[in-house]
Amino acid sequence: MNYNLKHVPFSRFGSYMSISYLSNQKGLSEGIYIRNIRNGDDTNGEIFKIDLIQNEKPVPFNANMSPTELVLKSDGGYIKIIFPEDDYIRFYGENVGLRLTLVAEEYDNAFSHKNSSWQVNVFSEKIRFLLSPIKGLLKVDSKWLINSSTYVIADFVPDKMTKVTEGIIEEYKTVYASKNYHATFQNAKKIVESHYENWKNKTLTTSERYEDGKNIASYITWSSVVKQEGYLTRPAMYMSKNWMTNIWSWDHCFNAMALVQNNPDLAWDQFMIFFDLQDTSGVLPDYANNEYAYWNCSKPPIHGWTLSWMLQRNSNISQDRIKEVYDPLVKWTTYFLRYCDLSENGIPEYYHGNDSGWDNSTVFQFGVPVESPDLCAFLVLQMETLANLAEKLGISKDEKYWRKASHLLLEHLINHFWNGSRFIAKYNGEPVDSGDSLLLFIPIVLGDRLPKHIREKLIKDLKEENRFLTEHGLATESIKSIYYEEDGYWRGPIWAPAMMLLIDGIAHAGDQEFASQLSQKYCDMAQKNGMAENFNAKTGAGLRDRAFTWTSSVFLILANEYVK
Repeated sequence: MNYNLKHVPFSRFGSYMSISYLSNQKGLSEGIYIRNIRNGDDTNGEIFKIDLIQNEKPVPFNANMSPTELVLKSDGGYIKIIFPEDDYIRFYGENVGLRLTLVAEEYDNAFSHKNSSWQVNVFSEKIRFLLSPIKGLLKVDSKWLINSSTYVIADFVPDKMTKVTEGIIEEYKTVYASKNYHATFQNAKKIVESHYENWKNKTLTTSERYEDGKNIASYITWSSVVKQEGYLTRPAMYMSKNWMTNIWSWDHCFNAMALVQNNPDLAWDQFMIFFDLQDTSGVLPDYANNEYAYWNCSKPPIHGWTLSWMLQRNSNISQDRIKEVYDPLVKWTTYFLRYCDLSENGIPEYYHGNDSGWDNSTVFQFGVPVESPDLCAFLVLQMETLANLAEKLGISKDEKYWRKASHLLLEHLINHFWNGSRFIAKYNGEPVDSGDSLLLFIPIVLGDRLPKHIREKLIKDLKEENRFLTEHGLATESIKSIYYEEDGYWRGPIWAPAMMLLIDGIAHAGDQEFASQLSQKYCDMAQKNGMAENFNAKTGAGLRDRAFTWTSSVFLILANEYVK
């Protein structure tokens, strides 16, 4: 397979380092960079620009990438790069050298360490690097001015006799500790290959038709995991190691779902990580990274739906884990009932489009707060899940309470939002009469809990050609709408979470054939155009970030289970 470095970064499980192609931006020259993806997505985290050199001058090269090796090849030679472990990069080359040019900022500095190594302190990224030659020489040109190095250029130069260059690029935070580097480059490569093969073997199976898509989805999900650090209390699967270098409090659910059958411990870590950060009010942060959690928005409560889905596919989730999640899930549910109902009419509200996950949907065209039926639908399912958990835990009083609350909210949802022919959203108590958003079809996630005439009408409308339904899936804004945009974020493009929620709901509503057709459309599109953040609804072309984990996870789930 062709793993295109311009779209998919090179990294490995657990690492906060990523090697990426960056175009001309913010004063950077176009090229391939070693990046530090800690501390959020406000910057690219670029550390070193990579060049191949001959006779101390950069030479053109091409990049070829597999899940475990990046090969940079010029006319005269090559450099092979691997991540044997999560905190260091190792490279081996012949007939060319490797140049690292620091993207220097204030206080960054470099100095000779020992054993021919150099230490580089990157203040802006709160990290240190040790550059160490194994074969050949390391030559560093650095100019000191008052309190920092104005530039640092580190050249790993081939041995004059063998023409071989080999070295280590290692990150650390405080005091450097030497380690075993697996002796030879080939041995180190075998180590990372075995790590990846173990992951791939646990990836959900697909038909042969989707083998290429499975391969890229497997790599993206594996390489996007970072290790526990700071606010990240568990290993965390980032949305991407391109630009979306955080976890969001609904994205993690889809990744947990794709892991639960064959990698249940990591799946549980993905599901629970936001509950580790939960506020005393019960709210979950919008997103988090190693450095901080962000609270100005949150995300929809799909966690009850997610947990129910996971329990149905892995009955070995222990009683201890059910106990672990029960109280946090109660708090998350009651948060919406207690703090998100300013009108006090029993219908919780969104206070920003971001809270729904559909940031700029036309549902929020006129302002907020907005009452939207999807939020109530998720809470109906979450209350039902709490009832089932309470039953497993033998808490009969809670079971009765949550089952009754779920039924009552379902009735309230239908009475409040169903106008006889469709679901509506409300702003200031009046219907939002703007655009035609797929968000208002999300209540199909309730499946056969909805009255037959409602679910049949929702599915009929979803099947209408050239409204939401296209050759590639379901557009998030009708393509007939005046607000439709091909790259309009939630005003047109096809998204993984919307497809997953709707397909699962349609299947539970009794139309498995339509669910399968939609799954096939989505999987065909993603395999052809990459695991992008979202897709052009009309052409299927990948948009925005091209290496997204929830896209990969949803592809794997649909190809494994929903395509018939």
